[in-house]
Amino acid sequence: MEIAVRDAKARLSELIAAAQAGERVVITRNGTPAAELVRVQRRGGVDFDRLKAARARLGLKGDGAGWPAAFDESDLSRRVLGLE
Repeated sequence: MEIAVRDAKARLSELIAAAQAGERVVITRNGTPAAELVRVQRRGGVDFDRLKAARARLGLKGDGAGWPAAFDESDLSRRVLGLE
């Protein structure tokens, strides 16, 4: 999406939401691209969205009480999250 600076000022929240959704947002000045809004990439740490998806895929609920003994293996989380 391309938008002029003047219009971008009035629609900033909408443009940020579009960028967060992965859409390319180019802000133009006098018809020439001047800036681009892009989604911020995560920089490490726990990806809770990915963890939630893995738990749902495995049918895991609650705090772990009553889970099979295999879930106590130290390398299971790396395998589940696709890190190995």
